[in-house]
Amino acid sequence: MEPPRTVLIAGLSGTGKSAAVRELRERGFDAIDLDTPQWSHWVESDPGDALTPGEGRDWVWREDRVAALLADPAPAPRFLAGTASNMDAFYERFDAVVLLSAPEDRLLQRLRVRGAGEYGHREQDRAKLSELIAQVEPLLRESADLEIDSSGPVAATVDALLQALGLPALMPA
Repeated sequence: MEPPRTVLIAGLSGTGKSAAVRELRERGFDAIDLDTPQWSHWVESDPGDALTPGEGRDWVWREDRVAALLADPAPAPRFLAGTASNMDAFYERFDAVVLLSAPEDRLLQRLRVRGAGEYGHREQDRAKLSELIAQVEPLLRESADLEIDSSGPVAATVDALLQALGLPALMPA
């Protein structure tokens, strides 16, 4: 089996997507965090929509930018990390979709230490987590090719990811 060229790392807030991107970059891989204002933004949504991270707000990918990124072929494996309600529009462009997951108490612990202004720092963000685990995580699991427990150290998560995808622990120079 040929190793994947374009991999989506998905998961709820606190699962370690951004930390995995940093670790992958340190190991020489092309890795991009889509959960940043360059690639995503808040939009108004139905206040009754239980699947959004904020009441009356949804965090979505900037489709034009993500489409342009995916149209540029990667010469080596490329990892994109993020979760948004509009990500399914891009699934066909990923060779693999990997879900990072961890127990709720671990996710809450990670969110509590986030800085002011970061999603999860506010109590109302953390209160939403149980609902998202119950309603969104099963949808992510259905569309994932692989699920990795990210409750341990980030290096172990990335090791498991690379091994499962048949990729080296370090990207050759």
